[in-house]
Amino acid sequence: MITLQKSKAGKVKTIHPKITNSVQQSRESKMMSKAELARKAGVTVQTIDRIEKGCNCRVDTKRKILLALGFGLGDRLNLFFEDN
Repeated sequence: MITLQKSKAGKVKTIHPKITNSVQQSRESKMMSKAELARKAGVTVQTIDRIEKGCNCRVDTKRKILLALGFGLGDRLNLFFEDN
């Protein structure tokens, strides 16, 4: 659900929902650094950082992270899920 919020200046701002995930917990349980996961997944460390903070990413990036963490594609809902 997309929500609208008025700022103090009276402008309407769109708030997009954050996609929550368990990437950080999975990475830490495997004793991996962000840099190691980024290298294995073929993405930047900044991308890993943003995803762990709850920002959304492309499906292809999710696939790369799943495989780099040793999960199958069927495990995607266990790692990436929407917070309702």
